[in-house]
Amino acid sequence: MATKKAYVKQLKGITLVGNTDSNVWITMDGPAEFGGSSAGVRPKELLLLSLAGCTGSDVIAILKKKRVKLDDFEIYITAETREEHPQVFTKIHIEYVFYGNDLKKEDLERAIELSSTKYCSVQAMLRPTVEITHSYRIETKQ
Repeated sequence: MATKKAYVKQLKGITLVGNTDSNVWITMDGPAEFGGSSAGVRPKELLLLSLAGCTGSDVIAILKKKRVKLDDFEIYITAETREEHPQVFTKIHIEYVFYGNDLKKEDLERAIELSSTKYCSVQAMLRPTVEITHSYRIETKQ
């Protein structure tokens, strides 16, 4: 069993810095009305970035293994939260945007499916409590 560690330190108000095993520092913060200074990403926003990073790296790796050539790749995430506290995510939609010529829908769909059902640990952690949907589109470069 692998053990992961994280360290968080208060800078001022609710401005926090954190560090993990990768030894990269990240700043987290909130709005002024809650004691922050808007100097960093909100913690809940980091969860969305984690999801995008996790599934994105899976999809890229799977497509590379299949020798699919992408000119570019983007992910857009939209999320809905509950009105009452705790304001947890209730729905998350992941939109994958693939740029390239001669991309096969089957390859892209399979990469998304494998990430969604087998490889993306962030998605696996969220799935029991959050409705996660996805879509994709292909854009060609001229």
